[in-house]
Amino acid sequence: MTALETSLLDSLSPWRGAPAWYIALSGGLDSTVLLHLLVRLREQQALPQLFAIHVHHGLQAAADAWPAHCQSFCDQLGVPLHIERVQVDSGASLERAARDARYRAFERRLEEGALLLTAQHRDDQAETLLFRLLRGAGVRGLAGMPPSRPFGPGWLVRPLLQASRGELEAYARQHDLSWVEDPSNADTGLARNFLRRDVLPLLARHWPRAGASLARAAAYMREAEQLLGELAEADLAAARVEHAHAWLGLPSLALTPLRGLSAARQRNLLRHWLAPLTRMPDSEHWAGWDSLRDAAVDTAPLWRLEGGELRRADDRLWWLSGDWLQAPPEPAAWGDPQQPCSLAGNGRVLMQGFAPNGHLQLRYRRGGEVMALAGRGHRDLKRLLNERAVPAFVRGRLPLLYRGDELIAVANLPGLDGPPSAEWRFCWQPPTNAQGLS
Repeated sequence: MTALETSLLDSLSPWRGAPAWYIALSGGLDSTVLLHLLVRLREQQALPQLFAIHVHHGLQAAADAWPAHCQSFCDQLGVPLHIERVQVDSGASLERAARDARYRAFERRLEEGALLLTAQHRDDQAETLLFRLLRGAGVRGLAGMPPSRPFGPGWLVRPLLQASRGELEAYARQHDLSWVEDPSNADTGLARNFLRRDVLPLLARHWPRAGASLARAAAYMREAEQLLGELAEADLAAARVEHAHAWLGLPSLALTPLRGLSAARQRNLLRHWLAPLTRMPDSEHWAGWDSLRDAAVDTAPLWRLEGGELRRADDRLWWLSGDWLQAPPEPAAWGDPQQPCSLAGNGRVLMQGFAPNGHLQLRYRRGGEVMALAGRGHRDLKRLLNERAVPAFVRGRLPLLYRGDELIAVANLPGLDGPPSAEWRFCWQPPTNAQGLS
């Protein structure tokens, strides 16, 4: 077994029991070598079933011939090929839009526990590090491409990150492999192509091991990022305290523990907490966090980010996205109170127990509402919400139940959600906080 084969098998050893391995096959050198290597290893080792996936973007005429090339290669190797044709959204970055479309297609193919194998190598890692360094990335960005990460129902694995492009080229020549060349790779007007074709070869003339050194630096950064993540988790433990409105289902943190941290640890905590929810801004935009944190107590500050908004209410931070960013329209009639009723942009309501008699209506707060409480007489709804510390951003969408012109229940709030006898309760299932980033 060659050193390249041994390295590949070692990289994939944790996933030998996966139900299937899917190879992202573009038809280029790197993915061609990866698939050929795996087929050779399959002759010597018990491996999961192999499949290849080719994604056709339809962005250039030359690419129209690539599916047939990939099909011919897979037929020679005895590997089933899935060809996915995708529509690329137009936008500021065509490269990013094509990548997003490609990975969505990959994710649709994976079953639970399966692997998607991509063929990025050590030179790609060096290029990524240099590209991100020039864009001013922090530790997380400079960690480069991880060798593996969760992906949809399975995992994305890059088993060739220890191999150089030169090693892959030598393997391809040795085995007389043919591959396609993407014409766009010659366009040095694109930043990554400029680095790959002009900058990195120039660096390698003076520092022959520049690619390996940059890839090693990325590994150090991954370790540093792991340590920062562990620090963030330790700091988050103090901020993830229970609160009375957990039923909202919204990500939230107590603000007081954050105030006791240094500014750098606050940013580290927030990056870690918000990473699954939104892309983080550049350093200049972090002034929004300072403004939110330091705003006067009687204000309702917010910090807008790409995937949603961070709000402050009652000394807590709340993450809002999806339906929570828009005021809901007035609720429709509740035809049968014994059945759940969907609310446009606002989840749904339902009745626990037998619905009260009379003509029932759903409304939202407009101001000036009054509610009769046993033993307390009539009380302003605003005061009742203040007593229960209901966040300001919730109040305008909290469902109210009327019988005629009488407010008889406020959803989900103990003491206000039904009669003292508990023969029925008015319940609200808030909208899911649909994330801007998966």
